[in-house]
Amino acid sequence: MKEKRLTALITGANKGIGFSVAEELLRLGYYVYLGARDKVKGQAAINTLKAKGFSKVSLLSIDVADPVSVWKAAAWLAGKEDHLDVLVNNAAIGGRRPQKASSGDVAILKEVFDTNFFGAIEVTRAFLLLMRRSEAPRIVNVSSELSSLWFQERDTSSFYATELMAYSASKTALNSFTLMLAKELQHTEFKVNSVTPGFTATDLTDHSGHQTPEEAARIVVKFATLSQEGPSGQFFGSKGRIPW
Repeated sequence: MKEKRLTALITGANKGIGFSVAEELLRLGYYVYLGARDKVKGQAAINTLKAKGFSKVSLLSIDVADPVSVWKAAAWLAGKEDHLDVLVNNAAIGGRRPQKASSGDVAILKEVFDTNFFGAIEVTRAFLLLMRRSEAPRIVNVSSELSSLWFQERDTSSFYATELMAYSASKTALNSFTLMLAKELQHTEFKVNSVTPGFTATDLTDHSGHQTPEEAARIVVKFATLSQEGPSGQFFGSKGRIPW
C-alpha cells in the first residue's frame, strides 16, 4: 500500500513566522501549501523556498477575511489532495492604533476580529472535511501571550493595557475557539491547541521583537507535529503551558 504523504497548510505564510513554519515543515518532509492573500508575494515566497532546494511546496491563494476566498481555496485543495494533516491558522493583523477599551474605533475592532478570529474559524471549518481524512490531524492556532487574561491581569505595561485591546481580545476569542473545538473533537484523532510564538521581529511588531521568526516557528512546528500522546485543548508558549 502506498504511504500517504504528509500535508500541511499555513495561512499568512509568505513572510515572518508563517514562512519559517513552512520552511521547517518542508525540512520534516511535509508537502506544504503556503497560504497567502497576495499572489505576487506568495509566489515570491515559493520561489525563495525552491531556491533553497525545497520542491514540495505550492501556493494557495486565500484571504482568510473573505469567506468566498476561503471556501474557494478549500475546494481547490480538495481537488489536489485527499486529506490534510496539519492546519496552522497563522494569518493575523495587529490593527490600527490606538485601541483603547474606552474610546477605540469599533471599526478597528471589527477589522481585527475579521482576520484573527472569524477568519480562523472560517478556514478551520472549510478544511475540516479534508482533515477528517487524516490519520493524525493537527490544528495549531497561533495566538499571543497578550490573549491570556491571566497575563494581562499581572502585566504592568501600560502599552499592552491601553494600545492593543482589539488585537488582544481577538486572540482571547481565538483561544476560546481552540478550547471549544478541542472539546468537540476530543474523541477523535484531532489535536487542537493554541500557541504563542513570543515577541518576534516581524512586520506585525515593526521588527522590534527579541527573537527571529525561525526561533518563533519552533513552538508552532512542535504542536503541528504532536504525537498521539500529546495534549489537546491547551495553550502553550516556549516555556510550557500558559493559563487562559
